[in-house]
Amino acid sequence: MYEELLSRIISSDLEPEDRITIDAVSREIGVSQTPVREALHKLAAEGVVVHHHLSGYRVAPKLSKEQFEHLVEFRLALEPVAARNAAERMSKEMFGELEHLNSEMATVLTTAESDHGYAAFSRFDAQFHDAIARGGGNPYIRESLLRLHLHTHLFRLANYQQITTRAVDEHAEVLAALRARDPGEAALSMRQHIHLSAGRFRTSFE
Repeated sequence: MYEELLSRIISSDLEPEDRITIDAVSREIGVSQTPVREALHKLAAEGVVVHHHLSGYRVAPKLSKEQFEHLVEFRLALEPVAARNAAERMSKEMFGELEHLNSEMATVLTTAESDHGYAAFSRFDAQFHDAIARGGGNPYIRESLLRLHLHTHLFRLANYQQITTRAVDEHAEVLAALRARDPGEAALSMRQHIHLSAGRFRTSFE
């Protein structure tokens, strides 16, 4: 249920400020109200929906331009460090995990309906970046990135094919640097990816 609601929000089936009624969702999907309520509680904890005492749940607003730029600055401060650490510390087994995730990202849009495919891509993207942070071995960096649910909020900004196809190529460059055990190149590749990705999402504010 959580994945279903998240997909609808990321793909804009549910727009910002749209009301989400537990009873209506449970009847539409054919499930009890309990899993719907649990999913909305989790989404509220992530800032994707907002709970109002009198009116129930509504989809949260998308990031403002200022919030977006703050997140980009935050990522640039932490993720290149995570990539540098991962080049030195990541296990060989984790390289296979990263390759699998990037492969899934490359194919998901051709094997799923476009809207839900885009939402699935955003989840694989989050897992790819989280795996690098995990491989870097610094739990504070990883927890800081996870806590903000960066990718969920970023992918709500726009639904563009080029955001996905270009990201796969940039991920491959990061992965190549990690495999080469080159900390400097890994950090540089991650920094370039964040800058390029930010440029693509930034067009949503134009």
